[in-house]
Amino acid sequence: MKFSVVVEPNGPSFEVAADESVLDAAMRQDIPLAYSCRDGLCGACKARIVEGSVTYPDERPEALTDSDQQEGLALLCQARPTSDLRLEANIADAIAGIPIRKMPCRVSSSTQLSHDVIRIILTLPGKIKFGFLAGQYIDFILKDGHRRSYSIANAPHDGEHIELHVRYVKGGEFAEYAFSNMPEKAMLRIEGPLGTFYLREDTDRPLIFMAGGTGFAPVKGLIEHSLHIGQTRPIHLYWGARALRDLYDPKMAQQWADQHSHIKFVPVLSDPESGDNWQGRTGFVHDAIMEDFADLSGFDIYAGGPPEMVNAGFDSFRTHGLTPEHYFSDSFEYARDKK
Repeated sequence: MKFSVVVEPNGPSFEVAADESVLDAAMRQDIPLAYSCRDGLCGACKARIVEGSVTYPDERPEALTDSDQQEGLALLCQARPTSDLRLEANIADAIAGIPIRKMPCRVSSSTQLSHDVIRIILTLPGKIKFGFLAGQYIDFILKDGHRRSYSIANAPHDGEHIELHVRYVKGGEFAEYAFSNMPEKAMLRIEGPLGTFYLREDTDRPLIFMAGGTGFAPVKGLIEHSLHIGQTRPIHLYWGARALRDLYDPKMAQQWADQHSHIKFVPVLSDPESGDNWQGRTGFVHDAIMEDFADLSGFDIYAGGPPEMVNAGFDSFRTHGLTPEHYFSDSFEYARDKK
């Protein structure tokens, strides 16, 4: 059985099988709906059901609250239709026409950036052209079919390779391999580009980037792209970490601020160690932003990092005037095994 989906206002229409998610069907038919994790964790694919109904294969997805459901919202990455649908959903026009493909790649280098983060550079076979937008991510397809997602840390103008920042996670299927068993020039398989965390360029609104941990990776790509295309709208970069050693590349962020008058860099530590001799900002990174900006209604905010940070930022920033359509996120989460 198939159901029809119409995206309003003036959006595309497409068909969804009863046993597939709305987002999977849209991606299969090159309909550029907004999304990020595809796992029900981040909320980037929330849409309002104007007409029709959906169900979920398991329990209610984590990113869908009681109030969301009362307001008629659904998570399209998990929602299965039970009738024809009319939706109010975000369309990510910029990803239209960028093919998602599976391909082999080779690890050309692996560099230790900190005690628990490495930079991996991937190269692709010479005949493969890999188009992507700054801020998107790729999936590693492991030998058992499981997937692990990592954000692309470089910008398209530097697209002869793919740069990733990988944090060590004890027991992590890919992280353990990358830190201890990955041979030089290892061959891997990836799929991408994925996600709709990209810079909206048709506005001059000032920018706030909020990064947590390796959420700095996609933010790095976004800032490098902004600089490359010559944007000079104000950029406020807030990077939150537990202790000083967890800010694995602060020199790069500070260099942007030193070289470009429109960029400000604010590192924030939630639990600095005694040996850090930290004189900077402390606490949660989203709180630091609210301390600095009483009114966020005129900003675009991009958040990359743990779901707790991304969700806390969204909830808090709305109390300071930010509207949902100006909040963009790439929510990191420990991988669930999926094929």
